Amino acid sequence: MPYKSTKTISWIHIIHFMDSKKADLNLLPVFDAVFKHRNVTKAGEALGLSQPAMSAALSRLRALFDDPLFVRVGQAMAPTPRAEALQPNIRLVMQTVEGSILKPAAFDPLQSDRSFALLAPDIAEVNFLPTLLATLSGKAPHVNVRCFGLPKEAAGDALESGQADLAIGYFPDLLRAGFFQQRLFKSTHVCLCRRDHPSVGESLTLNEFTRLSHAVVSPDGREHVFERYLATKNIKRRVQVQISHFMSLLPIIEQSDMIATVPRDLAELLCHHGHLRYVETPIPSPVIDVQLIWHQRLHKDQAHAWLRQEIFSLFGP
Repeated sequence: MPYKSTKTISWIHIIHFMDSKKADLNLLPVFDAVFKHRNVTKAGEALGLSQPAMSAALSRLRALFDDPLFVRVGQAMAPTPRAEALQPNIRLVMQTVEGSILKPAAFDPLQSDRSFALLAPDIAEVNFLPTLLATLSGKAPHVNVRCFGLPKEAAGDALESGQADLAIGYFPDLLRAGFFQQRLFKSTHVCLCRRDHPSVGESLTLNEFTRLSHAVVSPDGREHVFERYLATKNIKRRVQVQISHFMSLLPIIEQSDMIATVPRDLAELLCHHGHLRYVETPIPSPVIDVQLIWHQRLHKDQAHAWLRQEIFSLFGP
């Protein structure tokens, strides 16, 4: 490669030249450090390299560029004209790698127009979305959110492929390798009924529980966790209606003598919006872990980490 002036040697030329020679780009930090310190030993200390390793790297650089690059003048290693011409663009390469490639892109919530896809059943939408959107309107006014639900067998694929950024709720099928989990809270189950229900007092016996008619929710094709629990106890009761959305319970329970067994946090929300109340289940209730779940692909993404922290601060313990 014939000598060129500083004005004509670009960092693209340097990379292309080194690639054509099958050279190690790790040699560039060695050149940069020797140019800066004018001393091979001090340059090695800055890079964490031994004296033999530095000497070997400098020999490879000299062979690569067919130039001494640095020669001893007194106690210092002085750059040759060729090194002087190379240095500005080698420094630019280093700055580009350090600043634009190795350094993660900064996330500014006030300026970002990032869109997030949240995998959440209707119970999670109702519990989390209003509060989350109110927070985003102040902290990240241009960020967009899309919520959707999927059958349990498709949830993992959605997170792996990027169709969904984050799952919020109860997803025991996703507690496996390749996924991160962060628990927001634990929830148990209660029995929901209308406030003036003629047969439900301050509590329910098991006999009353099995005698009453029930509305059962099977969201997104999933069997309700409480239904599986009753099956293990061999407890049977009349299921008068089976539906797929938790929010449909509000008018159904409000206008009938049916009861429904639901997570406590949902019962509190429905009671706030309807003429409803709840009592404890007559048998110990299984505990649900309500979690944030995401794929390892997004674990280090700054925008994703920011959203996770916001959700955790709003709904976590």
